[in-house]
Formats: sequence, C-alpha cells, structure tokens
Amino acid sequence: MLDVHFGAGNIGRGFIGETLADNGFKITFVDVNDTLIDELNKRNGYTIELAAEGQEHIEVHDVKGINNGKDPKAVAEEIAQADMVTTAIGPKILKFIAPLIADGLKLRQANNNTTPIDIIACENMIGGSQSLKQSVYESLNEDEQAWADQNAGFPNAAVDRIVPLQKHDDPLFVSVEPFKEWVIDKSQMKNPKIQLKGVDYADDLEPYIERKLFSVNTGHATVAYTGNMKGYKTIGEAVKDDSVVDQAKHVLGETGDLLIQKWGFDPEVHHAYQKKILSRFENPYISDDIERVGRTPIRKLGFNERFIRPIRELKERGRDYSALVDTVGEMFFFNYPNDSESVKLQQLLKDEPIEQVIRETTDLKDEDLVNEIKAAYEKHLAATK
Repeated sequence: MLDVHFGAGNIGRGFIGETLADNGFKITFVDVNDTLIDELNKRNGYTIELAAEGQEHIEVHDVKGINNGKDPKAVAEEIAQADMVTTAIGPKILKFIAPLIADGLKLRQANNNTTPIDIIACENMIGGSQSLKQSVYESLNEDEQAWADQNAGFPNAAVDRIVPLQKHDDPLFVSVEPFKEWVIDKSQMKNPKIQLKGVDYADDLEPYIERKLFSVNTGHATVAYTGNMKGYKTIGEAVKDDSVVDQAKHVLGETGDLLIQKWGFDPEVHHAYQKKILSRFENPYISDDIERVGRTPIRKLGFNERFIRPIRELKERGRDYSALVDTVGEMFFFNYPNDSESVKLQQLLKDEPIEQVIRETTDLKDEDLVNEIKAAYEKHLAATK
C-alpha cells in the first residue's frame, strides 16, 4: 500500500514514517526541502535511532520524495493512487498544502477511483484533520465536495512522540524517544479496513487529544518556560533543577484534576501516565533545546490552547489553577530573536500595557483571569530585577 506523507522532517520520518513502514507501506514524502527530497530519492531509505539505552537502529525502506514546490502535479498523481494521506508539518502549514490534496482528490474523481481514502493530520492541535478538510474543500466545487464526502475521510488524530531538534552529518538520520502514541478517530474514517498495528482507534478522540495536549504539551512547555526563567538552555539542564520539576508536577496535578473530572479517567492510571511523562522529559538520551520547546509562545497562549483552556475550565469547575497561571506569567519572558512570535510578543510588551497584551494573546474576556495572569507576570518581573 502507498501513503503520501506531507512533511519529511524529523517527526515525519521518525514517527509517522516508521509506523507506516512497519505496516508494510511504501511512503512518498512531500516537502520543499531539496536536501531531504534528493537524499530520499537517492537512497530510498533512512535510519532511525531510539534515544534509549542500547540506541537501537531501525531501517526504513521503500520511500521516495517529491518537492511540492517544484512538481505539484506529481503530488496530485501520487494522491490519486494512494491508500492514505498523512501530514506532520505543523498546524500553520496545513492550509498551504490543502490545494495539493484537493488536486489529488479531483484526479481520483476524474479517474473514477472510488476506493475510500483517509487523510490524517498528525499535528499537535485539536481537530487537525477536520480543519484540514475545511481548507481542502475551499479548493473544491460543489460536485467535487459531494464526491469527497462519499470517498474521502478526514479522521482526527492524536499523536505523541518526542522528536527533539537535532543535527547529524546524515540529513536523513533521526533520533526519537522509544515511547510513541498515535490514536485515530475511527468514527470519521472512510476506510476502516486499514487498521495499522501500533495505532489505537477510538470512538471518541477528544479525551485522548486533551489528555495529550494538557499533559505532554502543557508539561513540556512548563519545563521550557520555567527553565527559561532560570537561565537554562536545554530541557536536560532544566529537569535537573528540582524547582522546575516541582512546577511541572503542580501544573500536571491541575490539568490531571480537570481531565479526571471531565473525562472520567481512572485517577491511578492517569497519575501513572503523568509519572511516565515526567520520566520522558528526563530521558538523558534526548537533548532538546528550551528554544525549540517554547517557540511560538503567542500560539501557545491561545484561548483553546494548552494553558488557557484548562485554566478556563478549571475555574468553571471551581478547581485550583494557580500553577497554570503562574506558568502563563512566565511565558511573557520568552525572548528568542530566531522565533518570530517571541519577537512579536516582546514588541507588544514594549508598546502596550501588560493587561492589553494578555487580552490580545489569550482572547480572554474574563477580567478576573486577566488580572490573575497580570499579577503572575508582575511577580516574575520583580524577581528578575
């Protein structure tokens, strides 16, 4: 079988690619990075290293690449004959690849290929595949949309694997943590006959997405922003500081309280899940930069993102969210010139009062929450002087 995968980066090769290859798929990687595409076509394979004791190597074969900037027609032709389409490119890039996917669906229709196909966005976002569907449908007319409704599924997915920023002499070599989790909403699938080993299928994906987003992503970001305040440059340095780990534990305690109440997770099982998450952050074989984990702070301050949404929902339930607010106060000190959102955030802080910046970045209308975040910010500001 054939999968067309958008994104030949470390996550695409080291997580989604590995899982697909283990299920016997041939993979066509689509990317604009000439180096990666050229090497994939030259070698038709690459090596993955597990970041753990023994550093096991996994070989992936039967792959090739297409540069969608240079040959968009070839991308459509691949989608026209593919069994599945996946992405790992970042939430902000989905809308840019949507026309390519639309062209592939048009070609499937023209070829009368009614074999159902699922298009799965493997991104750190809630409702990623359905968001991609909206963008794809913008490039389809009513007849084409009706055909896609019958033949193309856009099942949402939750994905979890730490793949740190890394550099190797071999541009295709990638190091990943051993842990991985990929859950697909089977109720949104058009071709449920394709069941991948190593992937879980759920009737309701939302609990899994929120569990991952409010545990792994919130926790990882907490280590990054708290570590940044203390002058650390890597996650590995930060987790050696007990005060950083304590902050992450308090934050996970609050999000765990929400998740257990909201979704009925077994408390003992969820606490074990949280303990596993902290051990993953402490993995000595993974070197991750605080700059990478904390990047795009404005997006991460979003109304439905990893901090503000659990804060809102905990307040509605009358539960404690003080550690989350404290961490949000730290986010406004994330200052890295290579990250455009960080630069924009610092400029906003120079141009506007902090309470206005909080409103703009979080979309909060609750003035009590705005003032609580302001107080946390001012506490951290005083500590820096």
